Amino acid sequence: MLPTEDQKALDALVAKGIRLPPQPRVLIELREAIDSADYTVGTISRIINQDPGLVAMLFKISRSPAFSRGRQFNKLGDVLQVIGIQQAYNLVQSIALSTAIGGETRNAFARFWSRSGEVAELSSLIAEDHVGVCNVFPDQAYLAGIFHQCGVPVLMMRFPDYCKKLHLDDTQNWPDLAEEDAIFNVDHCSIGYLVARHWGLPDFVCAAIRYHDELPTEEAGQAISLVCIVQLAIHCYLYNNRQANPLWETIGARVRDELGISAHELGDYLDDVLRRFHQAAL
Repeated sequence: MLPTEDQKALDALVAKGIRLPPQPRVLIELREAIDSADYTVGTISRIINQDPGLVAMLFKISRSPAFSRGRQFNKLGDVLQVIGIQQAYNLVQSIALSTAIGGETRNAFARFWSRSGEVAELSSLIAEDHVGVCNVFPDQAYLAGIFHQCGVPVLMMRFPDYCKKLHLDDTQNWPDLAEEDAIFNVDHCSIGYLVARHWGLPDFVCAAIRYHDELPTEEAGQAISLVCIVQLAIHCYLYNNRQANPLWETIGARVRDELGISAHELGDYLDDVLRRFHQAAL
């Protein structure tokens, strides 16, 4: 059950005709099995195997250096044993979200989830590099990378002209919060936060989703670290696609300080992350 304040915010969204995506049945079954503490790798494998699409995507993600640890996987049980049950559950949540939100404007949704997927993979690689400093693990970073702007497709489903009014048909543009709030009286960060709460994500991940466009000063350090990881992943994504990142001028120094990367090291570090990212895609 959501806290009273979050429930009121959710009720306000419903009054505006905005609906949060429900969790797929397979996620509910997984959570129930894990919470019972009476499960085996075989039990979890059988639940996930109900959805071949989830299995295929889990295998794809597990090939990333952040998760594979140099091993090749031939069956789902191998993935679960190496990655771990809770980590695999986080990844399944990430995969399930992209199939739970869709609509008639298929190209716009496809572009959105492609971008989010790349940011999530980059986030997991960055988290793997800095887990000793930030105490954020690759699966948690991947989760935040997928969910960080999930309020956007929710609003796309509610408002058919959302992309047009915010100029999102140009793939280099992304929502401006002030403009978004002025037009639709709501912003995607708040909605993304409520989706994350509704889906039962860890509190610090929910906080990072809520504040991913800024660096909060009052949240716990783990949430700040996660925001920095996601922001560096976004910067890496834009760098790879030769796109500008105006926000970096405002937050770049704080992100680097949090992750322990000096200004003169940044370019080489981004190149290294992208090398591993592209290697995993082969």
